[in-house]
Amino acid sequence: MLSTEMFYRWGMATRLSLKKLPLQFVIQMRALSGADAVNALRPFYFAVHPDFFGQHPREREVNENSLKRLNGYLENLQKPGFSSFKPTQLTFYVRDREPNPSNVQESFGTSGFRAVSFTLQTRDLLSTVLDILNSCSLSTEHVQSLNGSVETLSNQGAQRAFSRPIKWDKTYYSFTGFKDPEEELEQAQRMETTLSSWLDNNEVSAIKKLKNSLPLRKELDRLKGELSHQLQLSDIRWQRSWGIAHRCSQLHSLSRLAQQSPEALRNAKERTVIFTDRSGVSATGHVMLGTMDVHHHWTKIFERLPSYSTLQRKLLILEDRVSHLLGGIQITYIEELQPMLTLEEYYTILDGFYNRVRNSRLPFHPRSLRGLQMILESDRYAPSLHELGHFIIPTVCDPATLQWFIITKAQEARANLERKEELMVLEKELIKASTERFSLHQLYKEPSVSSVQMIHSCKRLLKESLPHLQGTRLCISHFYSVLQDGDLCIPWNWKK
Repeated sequence: MLSTEMFYRWGMATRLSLKKLPLQFVIQMRALSGADAVNALRPFYFAVHPDFFGQHPREREVNENSLKRLNGYLENLQKPGFSSFKPTQLTFYVRDREPNPSNVQESFGTSGFRAVSFTLQTRDLLSTVLDILNSCSLSTEHVQSLNGSVETLSNQGAQRAFSRPIKWDKTYYSFTGFKDPEEELEQAQRMETTLSSWLDNNEVSAIKKLKNSLPLRKELDRLKGELSHQLQLSDIRWQRSWGIAHRCSQLHSLSRLAQQSPEALRNAKERTVIFTDRSGVSATGHVMLGTMDVHHHWTKIFERLPSYSTLQRKLLILEDRVSHLLGGIQITYIEELQPMLTLEEYYTILDGFYNRVRNSRLPFHPRSLRGLQMILESDRYAPSLHELGHFIIPTVCDPATLQWFIITKAQEARANLERKEELMVLEKELIKASTERFSLHQLYKEPSVSSVQMIHSCKRLLKESLPHLQGTRLCISHFYSVLQDGDLCIPWNWKK
């Protein structure tokens, strides 16, 4: 054992030696706390937070899923003694700070965000934070404030030099029986997740969760059927992928409200009720019930439903006027691809766009664009053409740019619309064939997965022998996961 004097001398020597080390090494030796990591990642969270992607449900869902996996990775880093790390690949849509409207031909690059994919394989918070910021081309200068006034890691060379634990000789691991972390990491990098291997590891968990959810699923079907019949509703839907228990709870709340205020709920006859983030009437006339609102707010919405008829008629007239100014192109609202706007919000957006187009007096030939479709989005900077044929037009689009884009893309848009029907039929056929081939309870996709991606995934599935899929509920997504109710989610571009 060390004597007190020897321990004191050793401590002084250590402090003196630290003064001679590069600043980067000193920083690396200082452990970053969880709170420090959150503060350091603020620019990243601001750039990818799903709330800023309200107009883009596909990108919003990708970011939500990636953030969940990132948070799990960061939590594991902070667990004492946690050593089993696997490289985690993440994809984010990152908002660009400055719009770039100069090239309207590039529908994705000019949309105000870009896709970024990177793999996390670091074993400490500081290196992980720097990897995330660097991968997204975000500044790392502010990280220095977390370590006083010293300089941060500014180059990848310094980062790589001290981001790993002590490297012992191979004989140490052979003698002690401990696992070599470097070899584990290299092996994990070589072993890419495949569909069959993932199903092998997750089949038991999924079956157990699915079995536990069956009583609740029956309860959900019963409640939905009873309420739809009692209130004579056209449909009951959910905006988000809430769990079965959560959905049952929402239906129980609506059932209690029907007993307390039967007169008000009669106004919902032949309408669709959607459980979402806020209450109101949607742009398509559906009843929106905010899941965080109390019954008092829901009752007000049902009582006011008759008064929305006038605004809905005004909206239809306004759509016709915009269509007339743009050569007969149909103005539409696609619920699956657009944010859940209220009727008032959508009318305000459309009215502002109408005044802009009317004042510009664009020389479109009457009825020259009949048969084409367009949707409006308020957070884009340049127009684009969707793979299914409809134009995506920013509400602030320059009139001259709008005219040029629609005219030059009209032929392609018509071809996409014709192809849309073929895609929808093919997708439906492949879903049916895959469901029967693997005896699935259900096969569906997330809204963020396109028809082309779904078709590609199903075609590949049909060529495989996958007994693990039998009797499951399979969701085609962007990531591997097992949902709380037992649904299996696999990426559309799964690896064989």
